[in-house]
Amino acid sequence: MSMARNPYLQTPFLICVGVLTVSAVAMKTTMQWVGVQSTKYPIPLQKPLDQLDTAKLLPYTVKEKAIIENTDILQKLGTRDYIQWILEDPDVPISSPVRYCSLFITYYTGNPDRVPHVPDECYVGGGHTQKSAQTHHLHLRPPAGSNGSAIVSDLAVRRLEFVSNKANVWDPQSGFSVLYFFKANGEYAEGRSGTRFIMSKNFFCKYSYFSKVEWKFSGTGTTPTVDEIVQASEKLMSVLLPLLETQHWPDWEKAKQDSASHS
Repeated sequence: MSMARNPYLQTPFLICVGVLTVSAVAMKTTMQWVGVQSTKYPIPLQKPLDQLDTAKLLPYTVKEKAIIENTDILQKLGTRDYIQWILEDPDVPISSPVRYCSLFITYYTGNPDRVPHVPDECYVGGGHTQKSAQTHHLHLRPPAGSNGSAIVSDLAVRRLEFVSNKANVWDPQSGFSVLYFFKANGEYAEGRSGTRFIMSKNFFCKYSYFSKVEWKFSGTGTTPTVDEIVQASEKLMSVLLPLLETQHWPDWEKAKQDSASHS
């Protein structure tokens, strides 16, 4: 084929290719010059999640620690940094619908784009129908021994209400609520889109991470009301969140300083 008939060998096309190549190189050089970190590196937890100090969870006691042994499920989860525990609150009546809590925490780092496995999709894929979604603002109390201020006083969380596709009138426990939020690069987000936004603005730090905290309550006989769920969630997070912040999740301010000192 002659040059005259091959559009990819025409001068205008070759000029465009050259301009785009130069622009790409110039953009990369400029980003490096101003300190933009396009490649994100893993930042480890201060301490693995499965080393969460159960003695400091009081009044909650750990009734069960589940381990994912199925390699396919573990691969789909995308991380080995997780805990899946059943907690019991002995302070409430044994018949309370919030006596037990299923707690599931995961941690991901090094990849700024993936935010997998939100309950909105996982439970629907598992044979449930989502009935509603709502944001709640949890008002957390200061931890014992603190200076009177909570690490987070107003925590926005997402609550999803599901019903099993196999539910019937004889199954009062078919409906349930799942709550969750994310901690990403030092900030909180109630859902996946907010988490992605936090990570998308992380231009100058070479590290990136996010962690999902998910839980649901259960008891015997009755389904908890929304007020019961919110109150129980405030109590749980007032105990759990300070432990995650001070002993497990990375110190983001320190990470940014480290990134700046090596830029």
